[in-house]
This record gives sequence, structure tokens and C-alpha cells, in this order.
Amino acid sequence: MKNKRKIVIVFGTRPEIIKLAPIIHEIIRRGIPFITIHTGQHYSYEMDKLIFENLGLPTSTYNLEIGSGAHDSQTTKMVEKIETILMKEIPTIVLVQGDTNSALAGALAASKLHIPIGHIEAGLRSYDKSMQEEINRVTIDHISDYLFTPTLQAKQNAIAEGIIEHKIFVTGNTIVDSVLQNVKIASQKSRILQILNLSQNNYFLLTLHRAENVDSKERLGNILKGIKLLCSNYQFPIVWPIHPRTKARLTDFNLWESIINQEYLHIIEPVGFLDFLSLQANSKLIITDSGGVQEEACILRVPCITVRDNTERPESVEVGANCIVGTEPQKIIEGVKKMLLSKKDWNNPFGKGDSAEIIMDLCVKVVIDGRNCLPKEKFIEAGIIYKGIGR
Repeated sequence: MKNKRKIVIVFGTRPEIIKLAPIIHEIIRRGIPFITIHTGQHYSYEMDKLIFENLGLPTSTYNLEIGSGAHDSQTTKMVEKIETILMKEIPTIVLVQGDTNSALAGALAASKLHIPIGHIEAGLRSYDKSMQEEINRVTIDHISDYLFTPTLQAKQNAIAEGIIEHKIFVTGNTIVDSVLQNVKIASQKSRILQILNLSQNNYFLLTLHRAENVDSKERLGNILKGIKLLCSNYQFPIVWPIHPRTKARLTDFNLWESIINQEYLHIIEPVGFLDFLSLQANSKLIITDSGGVQEEACILRVPCITVRDNTERPESVEVGANCIVGTEPQKIIEGVKKMLLSKKDWNNPFGKGDSAEIIMDLCVKVVIDGRNCLPKEKFIEAGIIYKGIGR
């Protein structure tokens, strides 16, 4: 393979880094030239650098240090800087993951320069256009050349929107790779349970960061009322690694006073991936509004309730691992009661832990080696039948 053939990977947030880590490790294992562009959308030590250290990833080739900001201005700045790098590097393909502004910017910049785009975790839909993430993921799918969907349902979502089927490959989700590769390491290295004086299966874990929840005083206030009800009804420790955005909104909305003296609520700073994985794996139940955490809970066989009105991970609900409860306090209590009775014997619908290998097989065959003339059956063999995903 000629050195000029290289892969560019664009990311900017903690979830992207976690899900792209298996891809980066697989690229390194194969000796394929690549560069990484970090937009700096997440930039604190806990939300960013510590994740690189936990996952054994090399330092980013480029760090744009964009930081936070309004969606439009943030994305515009990213596109401008990414476009300059792509014109310099001339990659064979640009890989983006998920539904962030960083992923959108990477896809837009590549599209304008007519560079092939591979969208990892394509085809997810909440069908809620009030969510910026939904707008991002739909846009990325429609301008991408290769859609790597985690499930057959995600593939069907894309086909229903008129996306040509031969662009779509069911690969499983790289979060399975990342969780399975790191959960044992977390059990050996993490001391977070000892530090917080927690015991296995004897606490709830809470995460909260979605804009539609934390940027609304009413929705955030309702969730906090639900958490207080949980504290009084169950008297279980509730561990809450608080997201910087959520922390800021609690101050903006004067909501700290409503929770500050809750005996069972333990608010802590964000933790690294290994510590968080340990907190998830050992918890009795997870309460979240994160799409990635819904997947991780399902993989780890920990019951989950989602404090949102919808989800782009319906597979987790269908197998019985997850329950969508909205933000009304009583609905939260009912969801917890239901999920605590679950048998934890569901099948993981997101793959077997070899998604990075499948995606790189496809990238090499279809893009890097330039074998676009291969019949569709060969793509299906590599992406679905051979690996046994999506049957």
C-alpha cells in the first residue's frame, strides 16, 4: 500500500474517543498510515486527556482547540480548520463517528473536498428533530459514502430515507469492542469503588447531560425531584459523576439547594473511562440520558432507565435492557421498579466485539485498495454473513 493512502479520523468528544479507540488500535495493528484531528469540543482533563491515557491512545496529530460555543459557530469553525488540514493531508477516506458537531464538521469538510466519508454508528434515529444530534446524524448519513450501521434496524432506517443500500454495511457497534476490551482491565486497575466506599450491586449510577434535559429548568427540576424520590424510597447511594454542562445549569437555574442535602446522593467530578466502566459494571441500576450509556448498560447486563422521551437505541428497549421513562418524577420511580425486576438475561443486539475489524476490512477492500468494483455479495460477506452480525 502506498504511503499516500491514509485515513483521517475526526473526533472531539469523550464518547467518540471511546468508540473510535478500537478503530485506531486496529489501524495501528495493520500498519495503515493515519492521522487524527481532535476538534477540542471536549477539553477538560477528565472529559478528554484522561480517556486517551485510559485507552492507550496516541496523542492527536492535530488539536483544533475549538472549545464550546453555539452549534452554528462551533461547527463553522471546525469545518474551516478541518478543511485546511484535509487539503494538506489528502486522505483516502475520512472516518467520523456518531452525531456530534465534530462528526458533522468532519463530514461536511470532506464532502466539500470530494473525499470519501465513512460514518461509524450510522442509521440511528430518534425521529425527534428538536435534538441537535438527530439533525447531525441524518445530515452525516446523507452525505456519507459508506454507512457502517450497528444493527439491521439502523440499516433499515437509512434505507427508508432513500439512502442507497449498497452504501450501507451492518458491522455491529464499536462500543462493544471497547467495553469488552476494557472491562477486565477496569476490574483490575480501578479503585473507584473503594474510594467512594461502594459495594457491588448496592448503588445506583446517574448520568445527565443532554441539552433537552439540562438546558430546561422544568425538565431538569423534574428529574431532580425523581432522584429525591428514589433516595427516600430506596435509600440506596446514587452516584452522580456530574457533567460540566449540567453543573453549570444547576447554578444558572438555582437548583443546587434542592439537592445539596440529600443523604444518599453522591455528586462527584467526572471520572476516567476505566473508573466509569467499573461504576457501570458494579451498579444495581443505571439512570441516564446518554445514548452510549444505554448501550454500555445493555452490554454489561445492568438494568437501565432512560430519562428521555425517545431513544435512538430502541434495540436496548426491545431486548428488555432499557426502559424509556421521560422526566416526570413518578414515571422515573415506576421505571426503576420495573427494571429492578428484570432478569438480566437479554441478548446484546450491538455485536460481538469485532466491529473495528469488520469496519477496517471494509475500508481496506472498498476504499484503500480501491476495489470498488467488487460485487455487493463480497461486501455482505465481509460485513454481515462472515462475521455473523445482523442475521
